[in-house]
Amino acid sequence: MVSFALYNLKGGVGKTAAAVNLAYLSAASGLKTLLWDLDPQGSGSFYFNVRPSAKNESKKILLDEMLLKDAAQDSAFENLWVVPSDLSARNADLLLDGLKQSKKKLKSILGSTKFFDVAIIDCPPGISLLHENIFNAADHILMPNIPTTLSIRSYETVMDYFKENDLDRSKVKCFFSMVDHRKNLHHETMQQFYKDRIFFKSYIPYLSDVEKMGVHVQPVFEFANSSYAAQCYRDLWNEIRKAFL
Repeated sequence: MVSFALYNLKGGVGKTAAAVNLAYLSAASGLKTLLWDLDPQGSGSFYFNVRPSAKNESKKILLDEMLLKDAAQDSAFENLWVVPSDLSARNADLLLDGLKQSKKKLKSILGSTKFFDVAIIDCPPGISLLHENIFNAADHILMPNIPTTLSIRSYETVMDYFKENDLDRSKVKCFFSMVDHRKNLHHETMQQFYKDRIFFKSYIPYLSDVEKMGVHVQPVFEFANSSYAAQCYRDLWNEIRKAFL
């Protein structure tokens, strides 16, 4: 199984939309795909219309009271399962802090199931013990960044954190998100960072069809399959698949 974490220090950068659409594309390509929603907001679960089957399910998974594969629910789409989030996920740091090998617990949980080909983790924003778990557990960390000064600064903060904590910086691969072609700053920032080959060439523009996912409660392909937004996610998925699968 190959695991991808959709992560950023900042919120509101298109992380969950990317996780949902990339999971959909992975499943559509024939790969048995798991979306693990670790964000207490549960937006990834919402887009797939999946709710926890038991109370405090997120907590139970972390405490080994429920297996990850048992928490995974069928979605409406072939080859796609979802582990939904709930509010107990907000206490993940406290729960992990009381466990042995607290920085590698998620890696152990992911390693306990061999059924899936691809796991995509939708992460809450921030840097904490939970996130260090994610950094250790995921094979690849996909970081969406809006091409603005503050968003790029958050990327640099994360990379500094990896260096200071001896984490594998080669795991991190970025892509630009919510790109507004009307803004010169976006174009200038993108060109600057493309030179370092840290960012995928494919990017996700700022488009209303992505925002409408919440209205339709579906991935963008289900209501706007021929749209530019859908094509941009396909391009990004194809680039990720070529690099890592």
